[in-house]
Amino acid sequence: MGAQPSGPQPSGAQTIQKLCDRAASSTLLEDRRDAVRALKSLSKKYRLEVGTQAMGHLIHILQTDSSDSEIIGYALDTLYNVISNDEEEEQDELEEESSQKETDDLGAQLTDALINEQENVTLILRFLEEFDFHVRWPGVKLVTALLKNRCGPVQGIILVSPMGVSRLMDLLADSREIIRNDGLLLLQKLTKGNAAIQKIVAFENAFERLLDIVSEEGNSDGGIVVEDCLLLMLSLLKNNSSNQNFFKEGSYIQRMKPWFEIGDDNSGLSAQKVTNLHLMLQLVRVMVSPMNSPGAISNCQRAMYHCSLLQQLCTILMATGVPADILTETINTVSEVIRGSQENQDYFASVNAPSNPPRPAIVVLLMSMVNERQPFVLRCAVLYCFQSFLYRNRKGQEEIVSTLLPSTIEVNTITAGQLLCGGLFSTDSLSNWCAGVALAHALQDNLAQKEQLLRVQLATSVGTPPISLLQQCTNILSQGDKINRRGSKVQTRAGLLILLCTWISSCPIALAHFLHSQENISYLTGQISENLGEDERLVQSLCALLLGICICYNDNSLENHTKEKLKQLIEKRIGKENFVEKLSFISKQEQYSRASHQPQPTSPCPADMLLDHQFTQLVKELEAEVTKSVYKSSEDERKEEEVRKNREQHDSIMARYKDLIREQDAQITELKEQVTSLSCQTEQMQMTMGLQTAQIQQHRDQYSILKLRLEKENQQAAGMGEGTRVNGLQSEEMGRLREDLQELRRCNAQLEAELTNRDTLISSLNSERAQTMNGSEDNVEILKELEALRSRVESQSAEISQLQAERQDLLKTAAQSAEEVRRLTESRSGMEQRLASAGSTVAVLETENAKLQEEVGESKREQDDLLMLLADQDQKIKSLKSKLKELGETIEDEDDLDSQDQCDDDDDDDEPDED
Repeated sequence: MGAQPSGPQPSGAQTIQKLCDRAASSTLLEDRRDAVRALKSLSKKYRLEVGTQAMGHLIHILQTDSSDSEIIGYALDTLYNVISNDEEEEQDELEEESSQKETDDLGAQLTDALINEQENVTLILRFLEEFDFHVRWPGVKLVTALLKNRCGPVQGIILVSPMGVSRLMDLLADSREIIRNDGLLLLQKLTKGNAAIQKIVAFENAFERLLDIVSEEGNSDGGIVVEDCLLLMLSLLKNNSSNQNFFKEGSYIQRMKPWFEIGDDNSGLSAQKVTNLHLMLQLVRVMVSPMNSPGAISNCQRAMYHCSLLQQLCTILMATGVPADILTETINTVSEVIRGSQENQDYFASVNAPSNPPRPAIVVLLMSMVNERQPFVLRCAVLYCFQSFLYRNRKGQEEIVSTLLPSTIEVNTITAGQLLCGGLFSTDSLSNWCAGVALAHALQDNLAQKEQLLRVQLATSVGTPPISLLQQCTNILSQGDKINRRGSKVQTRAGLLILLCTWISSCPIALAHFLHSQENISYLTGQISENLGEDERLVQSLCALLLGICICYNDNSLENHTKEKLKQLIEKRIGKENFVEKLSFISKQEQYSRASHQPQPTSPCPADMLLDHQFTQLVKELEAEVTKSVYKSSEDERKEEEVRKNREQHDSIMARYKDLIREQDAQITELKEQVTSLSCQTEQMQMTMGLQTAQIQQHRDQYSILKLRLEKENQQAAGMGEGTRVNGLQSEEMGRLREDLQELRRCNAQLEAELTNRDTLISSLNSERAQTMNGSEDNVEILKELEALRSRVESQSAEISQLQAERQDLLKTAAQSAEEVRRLTESRSGMEQRLASAGSTVAVLETENAKLQEEVGESKREQDDLLMLLADQDQKIKSLKSKLKELGETIEDEDDLDSQDQCDDDDDDDEPDED
């Protein structure tokens, strides 16, 4: 009894093989259930063996034993254990890395084996409909593991599976939180990078359910479940315009407002709430991202303003104690909510910080931007907010520039202009760059403000006369090489050059002020011609662009700096090829690619912040134009100037002809409306004629029925009485028709007058065209345009002729209609007279009809009496038959006799005839 068992113990693979055989061959459900339970217990330790040997048997059990929830749960748990790559045991770092790689490969291989047959995934999805927790939860975990290992193929299978996505969406409605929460994780994996599935999930009412969960969990105060819901919504909305439009049309933006309700003390926010708020702000930004279509952005911005979501964000912006990362993301969010929306920009301009005295929010933000102690990302966010406030906002640009001009503002008041000037001339290079770019946005595409900014005067020191802002900027540029600012001069000069390029482009007055100082051109040519280091190449390129702008927008008002002299200077001091090479260096920079990709200023470090998004668009527009201007000769410029003047003359002539064509179009439209009105009147007359014809035909039919019984004397008497009434009706109808004919004649006269005026106008146009052609025979383009205008006038004349013909046809039709109405009216009056004379005959017939009805009524009464007598007789016969039956007599019913007679007749018919 104490002896040890002899022989070697079975290995794990052998044990798993026996369990697989038992699961496949056992006839009792209990035995199969025990085998699958044992496989589940071994599946974590022997993933490879269970996965390779038992997977087929487990799939077979899922197909055959689907009615037993316990064995189905064991099978799903086993499949999840062998496919999942989660590691529970702690290992050393090196061992963990190699083991994790092997584990991932094994999970991917087993996943490939399982999804090789698409029916397997469809089978697993079917079990997600089961409400049993021990079936549904393992199924959710298994599908999540499949998506984690092989996301793309599994997404494709679920997409084509019947009701596949709908089954997964039902998980969000499960009352058990663990299934609902795991369902959120599953849907995150499912919707990752698949626009088709994202649309299906969205139209399966996902946003409604997710917003309900977020509200139930406490909005931003919720836990990890709120975070999962927000991540899923981000996955559904990001880069998916269809879902974004669905989110907006479903009025879900309005439900985002409660997310951003914060208290007075925000210094002790939990880490989870900070994460939730960060994701919520990202959701708002997804809806108004500059990468979306302009129409969609405008609709979302309007909705956010009207539901007070923007107001709520501005409250967070001005609140105290908000963490730096949340404040930065809020500023970026507000930036995109107001970008390009005049209504939202106006509201933002009216927001004041809760200080004493109150200060505008823009001023408070600019104070942070020019403060070198603030975090770099926060300063970039403020610059982005300022740029978005001025984007396509001429009113805002004017307000910012006005704070720089002399005014009656109190001395102690801090304005946006003072902060920008202070940042522009401070010792912090990043402040210099941010202030220069911000001022450039205040001048973008606004000629009036560029000219206004020339009036700004600065007092550099006590006792010295003030100098202009433009002169101060150029002084700092020229002194930059002499003053060493700890290697930060590149960023400072880049900001100043961006401001100057934006300022003097498309503004000849500002360009004349810049060229008035000889030192400016000398500085630019010196910078471009020198062979400086790699760090200085961008500054050289910006100087080349600024010099090129001086050539492109030069009106030759200064003799010493005409276009030709500047080009000669470039050729002698720099060389055209070298100049173009330096100019093209801007678009080859990494900073250029990063800035041109998105409006938000971003950079890995403050020193790399050198170019702005709006400025890259200006470079793209001017680079080719500057290159072309440098290579042009004076003869080419003279020819271009002549072409420009001819084009202006041509444009003026074209404008006159366009105005004339617009007038003709208006007249043609008016004539078409008159023709339409006449057509409607004709149709109305035809309808009236049809009604009258139908009435006359009806009267004829009545007359045909009654005319055989009319008496001549009564006909004449009745005819005289009714004739007067018909004549009155006829006179009224004829009067109305005469009025219609008079109206048609007036319309005809009006049309003839308008056509006469049109013919006179066309004649004057032809004469003017002839004079214009004689005066500008050398301008081929004008002749072509005039020929096109001539053809259009001829086509309009043909259209007018066609309208005249249509009018004549309508008048003829109206005349014929009037004649037909008159003829039909006469016929109708005769018919009315004949019909009226039949009144007496109708009375006679009515009398006869009354007599006949009395006779019929009397006959009906007699028949009713007979029927009552017959009923009494039948009753007596039935009572007598019943008494005879009681006395023992055999009495046959009439129905039986009739059926017997019928049978006898059939027998007689069946007998053969005897010869």
